[in-house]
Amino acid sequence: MCVVALLMLVPALHGQSEPASLSQDLVDLLATNSQKTVRVIVSGDPEQARAAGRRVGARERRVLSQGVVLELSPGQLRQLAHEGVRNLSGDLPVSAAMLVTNPTIGADQVWAGWGGGLLGLFSYPGVNGQGVGIAVLDSGIALTHGALKGQVAASVDKVSTATGTNDEFGHGTHVAGIIAGRASGTAATPLFKSGVAPGARLINVRVLGADGSGLTSDVISGIDWVIDNRLFHNIRVINMSLGHPVTESSVTDPLCQAVMRAVNAGIVVVTSAGNSGRTQDGRTVLGGISSPGNSPYAITVGALSTQGTTKRNDDKVASYSSRGPTRFDSAVKPDVVAPGTRVVAPEARNSWIASNYPTFHSGGSGDNAYMALSGTSMSAAVVSGGVALLLQAKPNLTPAKVKLALQTTATYMPDAGLIGAGAGSVNLRAARQSAVDGLLTGLVTTIGGLLTPSSGAAFWDGGSLIGRVYDGPGLRLLSLLEAPLVWLNTSLLHWGDLNLLGLQNPIASIRPNYVVWGDVAGWANSHYIVWGDTITDPGGQYIVWGDSGYIVWGDSTIAPEAFGGD
Repeated sequence: MCVVALLMLVPALHGQSEPASLSQDLVDLLATNSQKTVRVIVSGDPEQARAAGRRVGARERRVLSQGVVLELSPGQLRQLAHEGVRNLSGDLPVSAAMLVTNPTIGADQVWAGWGGGLLGLFSYPGVNGQGVGIAVLDSGIALTHGALKGQVAASVDKVSTATGTNDEFGHGTHVAGIIAGRASGTAATPLFKSGVAPGARLINVRVLGADGSGLTSDVISGIDWVIDNRLFHNIRVINMSLGHPVTESSVTDPLCQAVMRAVNAGIVVVTSAGNSGRTQDGRTVLGGISSPGNSPYAITVGALSTQGTTKRNDDKVASYSSRGPTRFDSAVKPDVVAPGTRVVAPEARNSWIASNYPTFHSGGSGDNAYMALSGTSMSAAVVSGGVALLLQAKPNLTPAKVKLALQTTATYMPDAGLIGAGAGSVNLRAARQSAVDGLLTGLVTTIGGLLTPSSGAAFWDGGSLIGRVYDGPGLRLLSLLEAPLVWLNTSLLHWGDLNLLGLQNPIASIRPNYVVWGDVAGWANSHYIVWGDTITDPGGQYIVWGDSGYIVWGDSTIAPEAFGGD
């Protein structure tokens, strides 16, 4: 039953003719005739939302900068939809979803720097993220860990139950270590040398509890705190390795709206794509991107398996990594992919993960212990650290320019297509060059001893890109004269375009359905793959569209296949 049909069962109150829109989880709740209470985020002016809640007798649980959280019965929910509010969303539970990693993405070269030939032209001094603030919205950070001592500039608890800022779960410590951990005095394991940006400052924003879960409103509160305190701590990046299933368009999703506010405030928001790339029985899942990874303003990161080597030509998109398009909007995501399988980073002492999964332990003990985790949580952390390197090298970069530098210098992965890998595998050396000297300087670099060409591809998509690429107008080739202008003014890039550097960019010669879907295009009977099509892989398995309703601690799953597979 559609939203309007459900709400028309209730007579309009106070002269309101248009009922509020409801997220899909609330629609499903009302369709079951359940009598249990539910937490709802009412978006909009907080005072108006509070007044609407009082009129229906709802219990107020939290006031947000752009709304309020109410607890109410299904009957009260039906009434509230006619109280002049515009959008109602479930306060859903969110969960927390480098020896090889750093050389694979070129971080080691960025630390060391290079160039400085004749007259010092095209010189790239080494950077390590020094002074850049990165807010880690997660389960907390173990401040006593040897790799993280002195790295955390501030800590705040936004979990509704308010139990402190220490990491009782273990996910946030691992993520923080990937971003900005430093080698401790004792070499506990040769598999961890440092995080991607060991000079960066971490801001510990705890939004997940001791069991690795929290509420959407907790995360929104954390984002708003970061926006309010960004100047004091020089917070340039938010890392959110977490998510919940998509239940509504990104336009009305309050978590996506908070992401947009952060980006508009000049903060780069990096999110994980999710770990819904395959089912338990091994079938590929399309459309499994989680929120807030469905936000067109976020840099959404999928996971690579590096096969344990520093070479990039054997990398593959991990089978667990969520693929696009996004539910409801059909937008292309992820934006890029990065190493995320069996990444070794700090282990929080006595944390839930360490206690329940001792096989993840990789070396060391106590406050100098390390473990290996897999998931797009790890991939997002890799990219957040990489963004800090770019921002130290070029502090005036806007979020749009950061994304443009990361995407155009990534290595395109034709097997995965845009919906599996976005613009491709991040290349921080090339991105470093482009960030400083423009889009045309990082098109071919050397990573792992091999020449590595860049995709030259970039996009911002609210849901029109796939159709526009199919029909032709969405494929925009940027000449050598246009590229510098685009770098100076990113507003020249249009939403829904796949922008390609160079009039002879090889991606332009690939059939549109393969550009979008990669190998999946060859598994379908139709040239145009749309939501609901029946697709069978070469092994005879049906491809599944991502409508399942759960994410297990967001974007790092403890399922055996994610840790033992690719």
